[in-house]
Amino acid sequence: MQKDAYTLILEAIDAGLYRPGDRLVESELAERFGVSRTPVREAMQRLETQAMLARDGRSLIVASLDHNQLAELYVVRAELEALAARLAAKHAAPEEIRVLQDMIDSDRAQQDDPIALSRANKRFHRQLHLASHNRYLVQQLDLVHRSMALLATTSLAAEGRGSMALDEHQAIVDAIGAGDAEAAASALRHHISQAFETRLKLDAEARTEHP
Repeated sequence: MQKDAYTLILEAIDAGLYRPGDRLVESELAERFGVSRTPVREAMQRLETQAMLARDGRSLIVASLDHNQLAELYVVRAELEALAARLAAKHAAPEEIRVLQDMIDSDRAQQDDPIALSRANKRFHRQLHLASHNRYLVQQLDLVHRSMALLATTSLAAEGRGSMALDEHQAIVDAIGAGDAEAAASALRHHISQAFETRLKLDAEARTEHP
């Protein structure tokens, strides 16, 4: 099935082809994706209403998150993902748990490659969401992770964070495999808290380097 302009632009932002602050030009997007300008224009308007794009004079740019927005996003993410982990501990099939474990095992080889590990991390969290077996929760988490694409860097770029994140993933999967809903939720909250703390440190270092 052919993807529409909205999905194509959203995926390009998520993949880092367009980063926060980048200007999006209707004609260039139409040419890149091989679609006419009308659906591109409509998609850009839709993305603006969803706060994925922002006005910069007469242009539209990829939005960025300020400190307060970042904090709010992580609060919501922690609670929704913890719920997903809790439900996964109750409803995940053995096969789903094995898939999560296989992901961790294969991701170990990428722990020193932040870009590759970031992609793998998205796949892991998406698989965990599906293991919750709650379509409404999955939809809400999709929205949260869409907003995560507005972060210019990955917290996995911090030294040693890749290995720590995979250890945290292991604790989550261990709890899900044991059917311990509360432990799974707690491990997930700890994981998100560590990611948030790491991102705050990275942002503070960036401000020091570029005051």
